[in-house]
Amino acid sequence: QFELVESGGGLVQPGRSLRLSCAASGFTLAYYDIGWFRQAPGKEREGIVCMSSGGRTINYADSVKGRFTISRDNAKNTVYLQMNSLKPEDTANYYCAADRSYCSGNVLVARLGTSWGQGTQVTVSS
Repeated sequence: QFELVESGGGLVQPGRSLRLSCAASGFTLAYYDIGWFRQAPGKEREGIVCMSSGGRTINYADSVKGRFTISRDNAKNTVYLQMNSLKPEDTANYYCAADRSYCSGNVLVARLGTSWGQGTQVTVSS
């Protein structure tokens, strides 16, 4: 059974940093395109970054470009999202997805059977 579990969210002041983790089990994450999404209350889901399998192609949404960085640790079967210079508008539930999907720019295009994590809440507030 494929499973993704996010962690690392929390409450942080504007300008500070957080690192989110997306740990996979049941499949080898390195073989798949993977995307991070976020959704704030009352807003549509936003695809913020997509990384191709092997990591050669990475695309970020304009809203996070230059502040967020995605990376993989294949030995840990985990993908990370380093978030720097956080802003109040970054407040959202963040989650990762992979499998049966592909990157289209900064958005992972999910299809039936794509695995999704449960999300981790990030709140940026003073």
